[in-house]
Amino acid sequence: MTERKTQTGARWLKWYTIIYLCFIYLPVLFLPLFSFNDGIYVAFPMNGLTLHWWQEMINQPGMIHALWNSFRVAVPVSIFSTILGMCAAKAFTGYRLIGEKVLTGVFILPLVIPFIILGIALLIAFNSYGIELSLLSVGIGHVLICVPFSLFVLKSRLEGADPSIEEAALDLGETPWMTFWRVTFPLALPGVIASLLLTFTISFDEFLLALFLTGNESTLPIYIWSQLRFPAKLPAVLALGSAILIATFSIVIIAEYFRRQDTNLINERVN
Repeated sequence: MTERKTQTGARWLKWYTIIYLCFIYLPVLFLPLFSFNDGIYVAFPMNGLTLHWWQEMINQPGMIHALWNSFRVAVPVSIFSTILGMCAAKAFTGYRLIGEKVLTGVFILPLVIPFIILGIALLIAFNSYGIELSLLSVGIGHVLICVPFSLFVLKSRLEGADPSIEEAALDLGETPWMTFWRVTFPLALPGVIASLLLTFTISFDEFLLALFLTGNESTLPIYIWSQLRFPAKLPAVLALGSAILIATFSIVIIAEYFRRQDTNLINERVN
């Protein structure tokens, strides 16, 4: 009887998972589909298939400029967020900190606060201190929300590392700094790569904070939002969104690959 209930529960869980995934991802799949539609209206039946909107997307200087701005923000944000996340993860895993739970709550606080509230708060703070709104202000806001993600990734990696390896390096005369570079960093490298890819994706796709903190230079999500006011430009925006979707999906797969490599390495050492 118990086995039959278990099988029934597993069957319902399987169908629930399928329905949930369809509910989440099926609407997203219409994005690349209509980017090939030979018409400006998002409706069935489609007029035909064409690559015209993808060509128009590539030939838009404003889109290329916004894309470059997003790269200019996302690359430094991923680097600084990973550095800060590594420092915090090392502190949490290598030392007994007073009020560790409170400190963890402080780090994840930007993820709890609604981004629209966080954007308004940062805007007021920048205006109060006379900081000009630019891509730099957008990057500061993105670092604030990306550090917690980096911390979670790197903390899980360092928690699985054998502390006796670092202790052995110190006993053999290595300095703490060289121990970090020769022992800790190579062990954490898969997590570092995953953190870089994850924080890059978060910064590249973020909209709300960029909307409040950008100046004259707009990022790609802001550019896409501004183009939605013109129906004739919607298909090119769909093509652009499809390209971003494919790129983001690829980055997430790569990050997950390195995370799994990290987990497999830990399991091999444990066994």
